[in-house]
Amino acid sequence: MAKVTYNVEILQFMSLFEKVTHSHLKDCFFSRDKMVFLVQEGQLGKALGKNKSNVTRLEKLINKRFKIVEFNSDMHQFIANLMAPLRIAKMDEDAGVVTITGPDSKTKGLMIGARAQNLREYESVVKKYFPELVEIKVV
Repeated sequence: MAKVTYNVEILQFMSLFEKVTHSHLKDCFFSRDKMVFLVQEGQLGKALGKNKSNVTRLEKLINKRFKIVEFNSDMHQFIANLMAPLRIAKMDEDAGVVTITGPDSKTKGLMIGARAQNLREYESVVKKYFPELVEIKVV
């Protein structure tokens, strides 16, 4: 895994997140227009809080859009968690290339994004933790 460096702003967000949610973060990063908090396996419920109370508290404190994603040691499940709330009909892997089948064309379009920006972003995040990944394709 490559060496990861955090700036002061991200460290402050990580500290605030852990204080408010009492859950353990694995990573935190900016993703275009929002922050992504990556929590340890089994910590998503704790991070969200009862009736999403932690989410509303964080929204008021951070004043930024954010997404909370649960890490999973299984690459396929991690990709599904990262793409949530988008549904995946089927996921196959062959020689490091993960092929995802979406349930309909609208969902496929959201997975891919304009000029495949969403897909490339998913790839870069997954490659951080699963270097064996070569590419993600949506069909």
